[in-house]
Amino acid sequence: MVATSPITTQTDNPLQDGRKRAMLLAALYIAQEQFGWLSEEAIQRVAERLNLTVGQVKSTASFYTMFKLQPQGKYRIQVCEGLSCYLVGGAEPIINYIAEKLGIQPGETTPDGKFTLEVVQCLAACGTAPAVKVNDELYENMTFSAIDQLLERLQQEN
Repeated sequence: MVATSPITTQTDNPLQDGRKRAMLLAALYIAQEQFGWLSEEAIQRVAERLNLTVGQVKSTASFYTMFKLQPQGKYRIQVCEGLSCYLVGGAEPIINYIAEKLGIQPGETTPDGKFTLEVVQCLAACGTAPAVKVNDELYENMTFSAIDQLLERLQQEN
């Protein structure tokens, strides 16, 4: 009887190949940028282009928190609840303030599709906490007044 190894080879699993994994992450990022989130159709397209199964693509997309498998608002508001933001009294009060202002809870999107509220562990702005990130723009030293101004400006944008 010959023992078989539980370790797969590169030919058994295309994701073992580092280049294929890097291409997959880049393709998922591009698809999300193009469509705003990774729909079943977007995942199918990525799988076809990279000659992977839908399951391989979906499992990778669901592993990374940067990939969204549900529709997102035009503005993704990420509020840091890391230690530095918490210690300056910003984490919970800011999360609650924004949730109340927008009428949604973390993980939800406003009915008009404009805002999605997320809670994250760190935005790498510990020296200027509390911090909030909107899409790719970081806002530091946030106060309720600064949040009001930010939300008003975003509400007025198309």
